[in-house]
Amino acid sequence: MKKIAIIEKIHSDGLEIIDKHPDYEYELINDVSKENLIKKLPDYDACTLRVSKLNENILKHCPKLKVISRHGVGFDNVDLNYIKKNNISLLITATANAVAVAEHVIYMMLTISKSINKYDSEVRKGNFKKNASNIETLELFKKEILIVGFGRIGKSLIKRCLGFEMKVNVYDPFVSNDIISKFGGNKIDNLSDGLKSCDYLSLHIPLTEKTKNMIDSSKLSSMKKNAIIINSSRGGIINEIDLNNALNKNIIFGAGLDVFEQEPVNKDNPLLKNNKVILSPHSATFTNECKSRMSIETTKNIIDFFNNKLDKSMIVKL
Repeated sequence: MKKIAIIEKIHSDGLEIIDKHPDYEYELINDVSKENLIKKLPDYDACTLRVSKLNENILKHCPKLKVISRHGVGFDNVDLNYIKKNNISLLITATANAVAVAEHVIYMMLTISKSINKYDSEVRKGNFKKNASNIETLELFKKEILIVGFGRIGKSLIKRCLGFEMKVNVYDPFVSNDIISKFGGNKIDNLSDGLKSCDYLSLHIPLTEKTKNMIDSSKLSSMKKNAIIINSSRGGIINEIDLNNALNKNIIFGAGLDVFEQEPVNKDNPLLKNNKVILSPHSATFTNECKSRMSIETTKNIIDFFNNKLDKSMIVKL
């Protein structure tokens, strides 16, 4: 009997997958304190993981653990050095969330471009068209977007951008020009050049030592005044202090953030009071459909792993 720890609640569709396999059992762990995880996890062969952290101090108490299945695609909350040394496999939901995140990016692009929040506020105040003509709005039509990172989310996003007849540039050193061209995009080799010409920037890369603060004051100052930045990947890729300053000084038009350097967001973060940025709580994947897909893929990955049937695209190469 294989035992799976479900760390934090997931959609019931994923749990039903386990129920259909009599050789597997699970327990839901809602208390994700270090002390409780150290107490609970030693009994399990596998675990799922959402936003909680699994570091060496916890993992060293888990001699039976063979696999960690992420409910998502990021893995900066896992101690990669430890699991590599101890032959613990790390899996991701590689195909489940692309549509939801791509739609969230489009929602943010449109909300900022059309100044929806300002229009909404004016109507609610009873002003109706009093100030409407003074609110600046933009079109996506024929505009240029730079997609940084061309994995499944980037590929899903490009389809939607082309629907608005946008010009799509892609910066991803690991993806060939042929693949990007096949999807209707144009590969660029220099990030700085792409930033200077784009009207929209959408980030879809992991947080690493190389990508931390990738978008800082120098990069922001090189962009167009009407540029809009969307980050739905990982906080820390954009320097938040520099972004806040760029918005306040009208260096760029607006920004949309689904992720933050510190989560939950510190109440003193100046971006919370900046009306040129729209915010969401790391929730781009929170559609009903995506929550179901992610939970199913999360638990199915574990079962496929133990049955030697796992799709290799789900395995993180360490």
